[in-house]
Amino acid sequence: MKAVFRHELSSYFRNMTGYLFIGFLLLFVGVYSYVYNIQNSLSNFEYVLSGMSFVFLLIIPVLTMGVIADEKRRNTDQLLYSLPLSMTEVVLGKYFAMLTVLLIPTVIICIYPLILNLFGNVYLMKTFGAIIGFFFLGAALIAVGMFVSSLTESPAVAAGICFLLLLLNYFMSSLSGYLPATATPSLIALTALVLITALIIWLMTRSVIAAGIFAAAGVSILVILYLVNATWFAGLFPKIMSGLSLFERFNSFVDGVFDVKALIFYLTVCVLFVFLSIQSMDKRRWS
Repeated sequence: MKAVFRHELSSYFRNMTGYLFIGFLLLFVGVYSYVYNIQNSLSNFEYVLSGMSFVFLLIIPVLTMGVIADEKRRNTDQLLYSLPLSMTEVVLGKYFAMLTVLLIPTVIICIYPLILNLFGNVYLMKTFGAIIGFFFLGAALIAVGMFVSSLTESPAVAAGICFLLLLLNYFMSSLSGYLPATATPSLIALTALVLITALIIWLMTRSVIAAGIFAAAGVSILVILYLVNATWFAGLFPKIMSGLSLFERFNSFVDGVFDVKALIFYLTVCVLFVFLSIQSMDKRRWS
């Protein structure tokens, strides 16, 4: 795993990807810090992180698009399969390399509130709590992007799909407010979600049986629960949509709450999508 980690990390700085990622992140932090903290004379540096979290929509797809897809496109993934390493070690090596690229600007960002504190009273505990939340938000988004990259052989397609998914997640909490709160629309939406998940299972396993069983079981359970008590579904899908928003959970850190539940949620997303990436690589290995 260390060899994969070193190779991947160095590759980000042999081309412009790592420099662009770090440069854009620090550029936007600098611009937002100037606008929020200096021009408006505010000491809340966490507002900067809240305002610029949308930058992840642009730079995460660039960082993750080729991590696995480019290997498939050039057929260099066959070399990975020949190494005396498990796919778990390969994927973790790639993932930790991307986390390191994210960690570099995050550490530099920690200097900003210290400088601002020289000229005012910055709430350092609140600020550094927000920076930790910001890093874990980025880590979760990177895991999602890596999984998307594992599903295609085109880095451009991976970047496009990743951007759309992150964009949907960014506006998910706002969109949930426009969804009907009655039971039947929630049942229909959850059924669609089950079918989409079954499609993902088919894409990963190419097993119609596995995807069909999951879809049939999921839809059957939803219908049975709806028939037993339809009121359970009233407002359920909007709540689920809002709860799945990675960006929305970051707001608690901005509000000064060190949200352990949000950190656990981010870690769960990281573990889940890293696991799915491993399974996707294993599927290609034995196909």
